Amino acid sequence: MDFRTLGSFIRDRKEPAYRVKQATQVFSQTFGDSWDSVTAWSKKLREEIAAIIPWDELTCVDVKESGEGDTVKFLFSCADGLRIESVIMRHGDGRNTVCVSSQIGCPMKCGFCATGASGFKRSLTGEEIFDQVIHAARWLKGRGEKVTNVVYMGMGEPFNNYDEVMRSVRLLNDPDGFGLGARHISISTCGIVPGILKLADEPIQVNLAVSLHSAIPETRSRIMPVNKAYPISSLMKSVATYADKTNRKVFFEYLLLDGVNDSKKEALALAKLMETNKRLYHANIIKYNDTSSFTATPHDARVQFVKWLHEAGVPATHRRTFGDDIDAACGQLAAKGR
Repeated sequence: MDFRTLGSFIRDRKEPAYRVKQATQVFSQTFGDSWDSVTAWSKKLREEIAAIIPWDELTCVDVKESGEGDTVKFLFSCADGLRIESVIMRHGDGRNTVCVSSQIGCPMKCGFCATGASGFKRSLTGEEIFDQVIHAARWLKGRGEKVTNVVYMGMGEPFNNYDEVMRSVRLLNDPDGFGLGARHISISTCGIVPGILKLADEPIQVNLAVSLHSAIPETRSRIMPVNKAYPISSLMKSVATYADKTNRKVFFEYLLLDGVNDSKKEALALAKLMETNKRLYHANIIKYNDTSSFTATPHDARVQFVKWLHEAGVPATHRRTFGDDIDAACGQLAAKGR
């Protein structure tokens, strides 16, 4: 829903300001599926706004559910015909995490990521990002469940679309709207230093995740071109500033690529980076899903990598993979050929 135009519509027609709240609550809390769901409005007013503002910013054109039922991938069409993907990860403990996209494609060209290979089209609006969560919430509502967490780890680099990402965060956090607590929202960046520093000064304290994937500059530059613009040294300084200002834990995402970043040397380099703040730095070790460029580190070697980190006293988790059978796992979202 275009909340900016909604506010203008209500003001222009000299309707009471609470009309905005009424529509917002139906859209963001009870998850109605059309303007007709806003029964507190007159039929005439609903017809007038329906002719101006679509109820949804996005149209869901496909839904795929993994064989285990723990992952659901959505394909959306935007108003301009461009397409994006987002994912629900259904945890066994009742949590449901929605992984949202912030851009159509991605300009960062990380070597292991399918999104970057599809090229960059444009950034999403805050409403387009928010709508991904609303569609997921409707799907879950039909099964007696709800969204408990949102992560900005889908298509695109969130900090290359900072203002609209933060607009969507405020829509998610709005107590008169969706009402999701800030501690249940996480933003992942490939290492855009100015974005990390801006986030440190935000009054709403969401979680920060950093896609690191190597603590050795040469390795990281090979698989993540962003390291040339924002080297590990400057990245870690910005993360330290964020941690000092917010006292919030920072999660470092680390995909294990066979023969690339999974050696003991790499593990010890990561441990050295993490030891600067063992209280607030946490490493998430993730299984990769094979592409033409890289292959996944075998299971036993992944376990060994985590063991090296634990032996060095580094908090680390071997994170479970969701949705690899429907191309919905980490680095796989691409909306190919659509």
